[in-house]
Amino acid sequence: MDTATEQALPRMLAGYLPARILHAAAELGVADAIGDGPADAAEVARRTGTDPDALRRLLRALAGLGLTEQLDADRFALTALGRGLRSGADGSFRDDVLLSVTAELWQAWGALGRVIRTGEPWRDAGTGLTARESALRDPVLAPKYRAAQARATAEFAAGLVRVCDFTRFATIADLGGDDGALLAAVLTAAPGARGLLADLPVALDGARAALESAGVADRCEVVAADRAESVPPGADAYLLNHLVRDLADGAAVALLGRCRAAMGPGARLLVLETVLPAVLGPADSVTYGLTDLNNLVYTGGRERTAAEYRGLLEAAGFAHVSTAVVPAAEGLPDYNAIEAEPAR
Repeated sequence: MDTATEQALPRMLAGYLPARILHAAAELGVADAIGDGPADAAEVARRTGTDPDALRRLLRALAGLGLTEQLDADRFALTALGRGLRSGADGSFRDDVLLSVTAELWQAWGALGRVIRTGEPWRDAGTGLTARESALRDPVLAPKYRAAQARATAEFAAGLVRVCDFTRFATIADLGGDDGALLAAVLTAAPGARGLLADLPVALDGARAALESAGVADRCEVVAADRAESVPPGADAYLLNHLVRDLADGAAVALLGRCRAAMGPGARLLVLETVLPAVLGPADSVTYGLTDLNNLVYTGGRERTAAEYRGLLEAAGFAHVSTAVVPAAEGLPDYNAIEAEPAR
């Protein structure tokens, strides 16, 4: 074994440790307990209801990750990075940490060998739910999950309306519209259009509030609908935002087919997704390869290449029209707005 391998392999094998350390700190509220600090480890332990010696060791581990600074044997302060673990702070990533290392997701990745052997996502032995479905039903995690989705959607929507012209459509339907942020941005950019937001009942109250806040509620109908069963007919454009990636190929074609059946002449479908490069370079393997595998474990879905998306669309009776790139934040993969029409 060469020197580079000897150094890299232990780091890879210990990769689970930082994730668990971060999650424990977020779960226990360690950053909130330190506050503006510095703070003694014993006092932080008292505030968090933890064992003083174990908590001090956690603080030292956090220092090794750059989240705390050890000032002397017992005093610690948050670093600039560590302040992001405080709840409610500007740029806080505490909820992201809690969502990224859920008990179900941890179990799911522990079953990766079985997932690879079967090609099927992990499911809870008792409920039969995937890790994502479990998170969405968890009374604590579900609001955090939806809030994280809302932040990501708002950023994406701002870029989407800059590269796609929605003024050409009279009625725009957002399937799985969730918090309403995407459709609100689209209707704001297309003041002459009407909207239709369709999602499960649990998401509709938040969607109505977002549409009201954006001043477009009077132009938007909100309906309870399960896209796994039916798609409301009659819109000129249908938006599928990060929905196809959560589905295996058969389920994806079925969803697209329901959209095709609901569409009239001249209607368009916009599939909004990241697109996998045909060949992954070293940097792409981190950005896309790990995300793709997480989709398999988490939902049973997958990242896809442009050719694979076109294949799904053709199988469902669509013809590809165009693809617009929606730039993402630095370091993140760009999104794509894949536009299709019913095949003639």
